[in-house]
Amino acid sequence: MGRQIRDELVVEVAVEIRAFQTAVDALDEAVADRLGINRTDLRCLDLLERHGPMTAGELATASGLTTGAVTRLLDRVERIGYAQRVRDRADRRRVLVQLTPLARDRAEELYGPIAKAGHTGLTRYTADQLKLLRDFLRGARMLHEQRADRLRAQPNE
Repeated sequence: MGRQIRDELVVEVAVEIRAFQTAVDALDEAVADRLGINRTDLRCLDLLERHGPMTAGELATASGLTTGAVTRLLDRVERIGYAQRVRDRADRRRVLVQLTPLARDRAEELYGPIAKAGHTGLTRYTADQLKLLRDFLRGARMLHEQRADRLRAQPNE
């Protein structure tokens, strides 16, 4: 493959990544609207879905929010019925936050079709191609997380 073709492909991939990010953002906005919550609430519900029950402090750390902001967020999503505070069975002094069945049902309703289509689409790739995709996405995610951390650590000017 010639260098010019390769360079053009690099640009095309970069353009598609940005377009993909915009499409994901639009989907998340539509889902948040449908659920009657804001994007930060949705992001925290996603963290609970991916990581399982956690304390409010752990959720604050994972989301980059203050503990006060997480308390207000939890009050909102608990009132709507998407999360609940429960005692930790291993340590009754700890309170965990977990998704409710309603939140799981709504997530399946709204994200399920795209998850199924995405899974079906991935089955057409070989194991080596899937490893390449996984490694690329993992590296891109880490790059974004590191940049976000750096921006948060810098004072606003």
